[in-house]
Amino acid sequence: MKKKDKMKRKENLQRMLTDSEFTVKGKCAISLMMTKLDIINTFLLMKYNRNIIQMKTGRLKEYDSVCKKLQKKGLEMDCDVALEKINDLIGVRAICSYVDDIYRVTDLLEEQKDLRIVKVKDYIKHPKKSGYQSLHMILDVAIAFQKEMQWIRVELQLRTAAMDYWANLDHQLRYKRGEKETDMIDEELQQCAAVITQLDQKMLKVRKKIDKM
Repeated sequence: MKKKDKMKRKENLQRMLTDSEFTVKGKCAISLMMTKLDIINTFLLMKYNRNIIQMKTGRLKEYDSVCKKLQKKGLEMDCDVALEKINDLIGVRAICSYVDDIYRVTDLLEEQKDLRIVKVKDYIKHPKKSGYQSLHMILDVAIAFQKEMQWIRVELQLRTAAMDYWANLDHQLRYKRGEKETDMIDEELQQCAAVITQLDQKMLKVRKKIDKM
């Protein structure tokens, strides 16, 4: 492909991610998911008399991050390729109180008729080698746009506060590691992840004891 064509495709990709119909649809999908999570939390609050979802955020993936992901996958810098191959262009994250709460939220989402479950990646039961834990749901969300129903791809991440703490610090430290120290730092982060897992399990155990009182 000619250099001029590559530059044009990159420009089109940047335009799509910053100022286009895609961003409007993305914001609509995020708003819809936030509302769904609020409703689920209210339902579970009535059932268990406590907040299940502590916090939630949504974002559209930034241009630089999309480029890095396309490069990592060996794909072209192209709008259609990004839409087809990258599932987290639109992302929502919910922080749950306890590990079992994550699965309660998941079960209720699976019952939603205006959601399609494309894929579920359970990095809680099967953590990544790095120690990363979270439950990822790849969803197609139905939104009403310009007088018709359209399905928009969204990635939802569900995790506990402890998992979120580890993931955020791991993300920061990853860019500060020197090549020589990488193995040592990775090992220490894995050990920290193990501690996080023990903390989540212990807090869940304490809550279950209180629930029985």
